[in-house]
Amino acid sequence: MHAVSPPGQAFALDLSGLRSPGITVWSAWDSGIVLGVGALKELGDRRGEIKSMRTHPDHLRKGVGTAILDHLIAEARLRGLTCLSLETGTGPIFEPALAMYRSRGFRSGAAFADYDASAFNQFMHLSL
Repeated sequence: MHAVSPPGQAFALDLSGLRSPGITVWSAWDSGIVLGVGALKELGDRRGEIKSMRTHPDHLRKGVGTAILDHLIAEARLRGLTCLSLETGTGPIFEPALAMYRSRGFRSGAAFADYDASAFNQFMHLSL
């Protein structure tokens, strides 16, 4: 994401960020090969954030991201969260992910948590 985002506008977590308290990471595998990952960050107040959704380039458009997103939504419901939010970028490279989020009911909305709105980023929310 850093390569396609303006400086200071990529908020993807590295490994140390994913190890932070309140963040749970899941991965999808097939025959010992990682297909994709996604994380759920608990924000408090029964709110959560989708973090670090990634599908390996060799497995794009095969349903990996959708399967991980469905799992994160189900897990958020199990944890009693009432809203899931995410921050992502704008531009053609983000359109497939945006379509996936919209297909699951996410809608565009205001900045949340510690994010500041910019011309590059956008925010989506799903009521659970």
